[in-house]
Amino acid sequence: MPVILRWMLRLGPTNPIAVRLVQNGSRRMRHLYIRSAYLAVLIIGLLWMLLISTQQSTLDYRQLALAGATSFTRIAYLQVFLICVLSPVFMGGAIAQEASPRSWEVLLTTPMTAMEIVLGNLIGRLFFVLALLAASLPLFAITQYFGGVPGSAIFASYLVAGAAALLVGAIAIALSVSRLVGKRAFFIFYVCVVSYLAVTIALDVWMRGRGMGAPTPQGNAGVTWMTALNPFLALHALLNPTTYATWPEGSHEGLAAWFLERPVTTWCAGGSLLSLLFIGTSALTVRSGGLATLTADEAGVPFWRRLLRLPPKGGEHRAPKSVWHNPIAWREAASRNATPGKIAAKYLFLTLGLGFGVMLVVLYHRGVLSLPDYRFALLATLWAEVAVIALVAINTSATAISREREDGTLDLLLTTPIQAGAYLRGKLRGLVQFLLPLLAVPFGTMLAASVHVMMGGSMNGAAVEKTTIATVAVEVPVILPEAAFLLPLVLIPLMAFCVMVGLQWSLKSRGTLSSVVGTIAVVGGVSGVVGLCAWNAASSIAVVGPVIGALSPGSLLNAFIFPADAMVSTLARGNAAEARLALGVGCVISGAIWAGACYGIHANMVRTFDMTVRKLAGER
Repeated sequence: MPVILRWMLRLGPTNPIAVRLVQNGSRRMRHLYIRSAYLAVLIIGLLWMLLISTQQSTLDYRQLALAGATSFTRIAYLQVFLICVLSPVFMGGAIAQEASPRSWEVLLTTPMTAMEIVLGNLIGRLFFVLALLAASLPLFAITQYFGGVPGSAIFASYLVAGAAALLVGAIAIALSVSRLVGKRAFFIFYVCVVSYLAVTIALDVWMRGRGMGAPTPQGNAGVTWMTALNPFLALHALLNPTTYATWPEGSHEGLAAWFLERPVTTWCAGGSLLSLLFIGTSALTVRSGGLATLTADEAGVPFWRRLLRLPPKGGEHRAPKSVWHNPIAWREAASRNATPGKIAAKYLFLTLGLGFGVMLVVLYHRGVLSLPDYRFALLATLWAEVAVIALVAINTSATAISREREDGTLDLLLTTPIQAGAYLRGKLRGLVQFLLPLLAVPFGTMLAASVHVMMGGSMNGAAVEKTTIATVAVEVPVILPEAAFLLPLVLIPLMAFCVMVGLQWSLKSRGTLSSVVGTIAVVGGVSGVVGLCAWNAASSIAVVGPVIGALSPGSLLNAFIFPADAMVSTLARGNAAEARLALGVGCVISGAIWAGACYGIHANMVRTFDMTVRKLAGER
């Protein structure tokens, strides 16, 4: 075999690390379940969409082609969404690998080159994501039998999804090689991926609403600068060339032409080039100890400790502190704010979040923001804050017990007189108390908006909006002022529910990574189903709809900020007080339901605590 061919095979297909990862991952039942669920969701989704699009008794070829094109478009969005969700899950092992430095020490003693080590980790873990894409190709090909789906669009959608998976994988490998992060960084990595997608989509919607997009028949609502930076937007530009059109060819030059005239090509090429940059950087630093060598001196003392003139970790003496009646609760609440970094992050979130919320109210009061812009910005801000806090609750709770099992702390706690009920109650109380300062950000933002309405509105308009719904004139507040008092009734029990789900998975999982993934799947599934039902019920069902809409924070915040749009059926009766009362009753019922779910999970965990702990005894 030629030397050059053997060298290329060592970088890819026959790379020992890639072969080991593929062989070991193929034997894991969790990966089998993920692949099966992925294909099942796509198959059921495509079948359901085709059935909805072909309900007529007679169909001509044009209707069949339209049904096939519509189904393909929706299933392509679903596939990109699943790839963006599952790629961090498969790549999370690369980040978690750094938590065991000994594995790196053994790996670096092998004769493998730096590029072989990096590409082996990347290809071995990226193989499962690419396998998902390849497995769904026959499903997409079926849509061509209906017509209306060109083959080029199918392969282009796969390139968009593949570029997203490659970029996520390259970033994960770079984090692993840097040695700056550990297992818990998987959660931060996941949050950053989701936040980036949400922020770029929100900016794209805002820019198109301000007429900053490409010209379309509906106005300047086409491609923006954000399109080439987000796989969903790039796919939207590919599959909807009329409603989300690109700028005319030759209207821009240089970088602007790439971003605005060829966003799909820019996303695929730019994502691939950025991935190569991460791979090259990782290859240069993998054998030099990673970027961690830049943050510590020869004695291993991090630079921030040297900067603050602190002794090495573990060498300082701390004064004794007063412990609560439940030491587990005190430990959970206190340990989450025990380091300067965590304290700084908490106060930074509080300062920026509350400052931005108050700034929105001030800008609206001064007339800088119109009412639609103000509402959109306020709703997007509150949704983002609630999502971040929920992810923090998931991460902290999903690692609360599994982390103690890994470091042996749980074995010591079980030798104390603390019972299972007190232990779990302490975990719940401590974590909820840790989250309360973070929850003060959306609560404070909502309070500022509510007080502004109660004080009479702004220079930009009155505090009451007059609208007509189904020929019925009705007056509703611009933003419901009672929102500041009703939001905590739902949000605090809901966060407690997220914490209890995380504790349950943390108790029965062998490691922190699996517990975080399981918690995200359960909470995401429950919130998705409940949120979709609550959103539709709030607008389509009179009186009872707002009660159901309060079950989800997404639909609840939408009803607070857009009451005329969110509670159409109830307001069509002509009585705004009836809709507001139904929403208030729904908040009380919703809080009771989430609190009851917490109690049920807690009771089940107490009953099975001893059996579960003994089953996993000795696991590290």
